[in-house]
Amino acid sequence: MRLVMKEPVEKMDGPYARRWWALGVLCLSLLIIVMANTALTVAAPDMTTSLHLSSADLQWVIDGYTVPYAALMLLLGAIGDKYSRRGALILGLVVFGGGAVAGSLVDSSTGVIAARAVMGVGAAMIMPATLSLLAATFPKRERAKAIVMWTATAGIAIAAGPLVAGLLLEHHGWASTFLINVPIAALAIIGALVLVPPSKADHHDRIDYVGGVLSVIWIGALVYMIIEGPHFGWGVNAITAAIVAAVGLVLFIVRELRHPKPVLDVRRFAHRGFAGSNLAVALFFLAVFGAFYFLTQHLQFVLGYGALDTGIRMLPLAGAVFVGSALTGYLTPRLGMRVTVTAGMVGGTAALALLTQVDAASSYGTFVLPLILLGLSIGLALSPCTDAIMGSFPEAELGVGGAVNDTSLELGGSLGIAILGSVLAGTYSSHLADATAGTKLPGDALATAQDSVGAGYGVAQGIGEQARALAGKAAQAATPEQAAQLKAQADQLAHGAGQMADAVGSAFSDAVAHTSLVGAVILGVGTLLVAVLLPRRAKAERVEAAESVRERAGV
Repeated sequence: MRLVMKEPVEKMDGPYARRWWALGVLCLSLLIIVMANTALTVAAPDMTTSLHLSSADLQWVIDGYTVPYAALMLLLGAIGDKYSRRGALILGLVVFGGGAVAGSLVDSSTGVIAARAVMGVGAAMIMPATLSLLAATFPKRERAKAIVMWTATAGIAIAAGPLVAGLLLEHHGWASTFLINVPIAALAIIGALVLVPPSKADHHDRIDYVGGVLSVIWIGALVYMIIEGPHFGWGVNAITAAIVAAVGLVLFIVRELRHPKPVLDVRRFAHRGFAGSNLAVALFFLAVFGAFYFLTQHLQFVLGYGALDTGIRMLPLAGAVFVGSALTGYLTPRLGMRVTVTAGMVGGTAALALLTQVDAASSYGTFVLPLILLGLSIGLALSPCTDAIMGSFPEAELGVGGAVNDTSLELGGSLGIAILGSVLAGTYSSHLADATAGTKLPGDALATAQDSVGAGYGVAQGIGEQARALAGKAAQAATPEQAAQLKAQADQLAHGAGQMADAVGSAFSDAVAHTSLVGAVILGVGTLLVAVLLPRRAKAERVEAAESVRERAGV
């Protein structure tokens, strides 16, 4: 047996014997690119302190990864189809690992943002390649099961990111959250060479590079607008990006409708199943990423858990993803994707609805059931959608199919953080102002505290430090009168610090409840739309599914 797998999967007589091992490599590759985003939510406080990041810097450290990731997937997926899907995977892992090394070595916000952008380019090669290689390697009768495992990996990575980052931050700095990607990427590269067979389209016409570039422009501009507008205001940059995105989208659609071999046949979106599946993926990740954004902050800042403890407390979500994935593998062949996808989206809506009960007195127990429901919902809803999207593309366009699925995922996640993050910030700011009305605060303390929950607790801590300093001076005062005066000022500041901390916690808890309500409404309305769009199973399809079930049962 050769060390490097050289026989293309398209030329094999039967199913590839080591395809389940190959799936392990693909899932490992997927794991690190998803964790690269979620781990940063836990590492952010340490990075902010070490690199002296402003709130704008931190936002772009996070989103510098997202813009190239979302924008490039469609074009790079098409290139992988034509030349080499495994080659795209390996090159993406190299680029991703190189960006991770650079990110661990830099000492400025600009350097970290640039490194994250390089990692985003690598992820844009990896993500569609994992799905296209999966679809090419597995026969159709096993593809749904493989996609269940792929989707479960993505869901688990969302919860595993904070846990891994928390473990690393116990003994190392934030740079370790970048470096951990390097050995995993190296292992995935070796695994890809040894276990993943080469694959590319047997017949692939010349790539529509003009359409591909237009897709990069409009998707990149749209994601930039989604990030820039809600977080930094609708100024020149955000409005310009909105115009570029709108014009680019129109030009892209016109180009693809007229081109004989488009990079993406946009007519597919006229099919209910395809459109409904993409809408479900986007809406679901809008809810998941938005909820993840405020849940990790609440656990860290309001409930006071450290990085590792926060990661551990997200584990119910990961466990529930496993259960949900097992359920969808059993239920979808029997009931159809319309039932399982709708059930998953209803479950996600219910999870967000439960979070509307969060208040200042809430403990971790309040979050356990919503986390479990959210994990179950991920497992139920996403695998059937991904299977339907990939099944809509011919063998020559599997990379494009993977890119479409993943672009819907990324756009949904970006919208979730932008929309729900803006609601969270606005509600927190107004509630904090109400809670501190009439309270004497030094200087611009309130304005600083309104910037974020972390800044709010920082202001409270600063006031507390001033109180302790005055108390120390009181103890050393020359006269009893001076000591009494200084002690009175120290007591007043200490009381103000306590009030500020309580106000910050209460305002953020209220903001979480309000934001959850908005998310539940969005996902609830989306659930109705998806239920209408997803077609009922035809009688022939139900008969075929029943026969398949009986065959597996040995009847």
